[in-house]
Amino acid sequence: MTGRANSIIIVGGGASGVVLAAHLLKSPNPDLRVTLIERRPHFGQGIAYSTLLSAHVLNVSAAGMSAYADDPGNFWRWLQERGLATAEQAPFYAPRSIYARYLGELLDELQAREKLTGRLRLIREESLSITPTASGVEVALANGTSVVAHLAVLATGHDEEPAQGHAIRMGSEADTALPPDAGVMVLGTGLSMVDAFLALEQRGHRGDIIAVSRRGLLPSPHRKGNPIKLDVADIPLGTQLSYFVGWFRDLIKENQKAGIDWRDVVDGLRPFNQKIWQNWPASAKRRFVEHTKAWWDIHRHRMAPEVYARVTEAVRSGRIRLVAGRVVDIACNGEFTVQVQSRHTQRLETLEVARIYDCSGIVRDISTSSNSVVRSLVDRGLARPDPLRIGLDVSAKCEIIAGDGTVSAKILAVGPLTRGTFFEIDAIPDIRVQCARLSKQLLG
Repeated sequence: MTGRANSIIIVGGGASGVVLAAHLLKSPNPDLRVTLIERRPHFGQGIAYSTLLSAHVLNVSAAGMSAYADDPGNFWRWLQERGLATAEQAPFYAPRSIYARYLGELLDELQAREKLTGRLRLIREESLSITPTASGVEVALANGTSVVAHLAVLATGHDEEPAQGHAIRMGSEADTALPPDAGVMVLGTGLSMVDAFLALEQRGHRGDIIAVSRRGLLPSPHRKGNPIKLDVADIPLGTQLSYFVGWFRDLIKENQKAGIDWRDVVDGLRPFNQKIWQNWPASAKRRFVEHTKAWWDIHRHRMAPEVYARVTEAVRSGRIRLVAGRVVDIACNGEFTVQVQSRHTQRLETLEVARIYDCSGIVRDISTSSNSVVRSLVDRGLARPDPLRIGLDVSAKCEIIAGDGTVSAKILAVGPLTRGTFFEIDAIPDIRVQCARLSKQLLG
């Protein structure tokens, strides 16, 4: 959709929703009306930033976490102005609770500024459905009321329900107190597993932690560096995955010979990641998700150095055991008896644990979402999963694509819901660029 849209509903008031609202309200249009709807008690937090644990720090340094695409130093200045960081600390990985405070203050400032204009409205309620109307959209709320506007933008972020039947989410209602020495299994060995380990440590848990994933890989640590400079003409767009992977490995080897860290090569590719994804044929995308993504993730999505040191010490001491394999059976009889098949030997191992945590990642079939709005749209044919079923199918302009292939001019999406089209769209540096572009698109 292009041209002006004077009234916009943002469904989801987590980080993506707040960032989009902030970009929209940069417009001088006095007739603009932005309604931000969030079912959680607090705006700007979502899953990622609702944690209060100081050890849960950002996976991107503060210099890259501004909410504004045109002011990349905003968050870093905010920290220094409040005495929460100093220039000497760079790169600084702030606690995620501090980032939630930053987004909360940003929204407070917007509210204060727009109090007399009425351009911003906040609603704390669950959204149940979005229905196109003759003049726009209607969003039905759980309290029985509804809100109307010219268009709606979904910014609901990640799904919160566990993907495994016996597993629970860390911090959920089911995550009750455990005996300090109880054995625990974690499904996944990525950044969510790291969060689970840190949370267990904070609670005084001393028992063994068995972390299982297909490859048993641990994310790498960040190091201070300078991304290499690449031009789009340097990148083999539209090739099959095997060719691209070979090219990228050679690029890393060439730079390492010159004394350049592999991280600087991975980060140098970042501005082109979405273009690379969008130019791959469907077969390359599917093979990447199934076979290459795990390797990419541990190099692309890294840990703060201090967190990496704690985790690797836990692995060295045997507190965390990394297992490359898959769970083939779980029996529950008070505690859990889990059978795990080794990836390398195919040998079955039986393990006894008191609890299983689901940290298996975010790629799942979007049609089974626990989010009422997303499920309603898919069930009614107003939206459909993308071909890989890792998000909603959207156009390059973030417009929802219906079950019959028509592109909606009234319902759009931003953030993780759009990963099927944009792939690299889970982190703030990418989300803020998407929100800036969408704001310009919608407001003309």
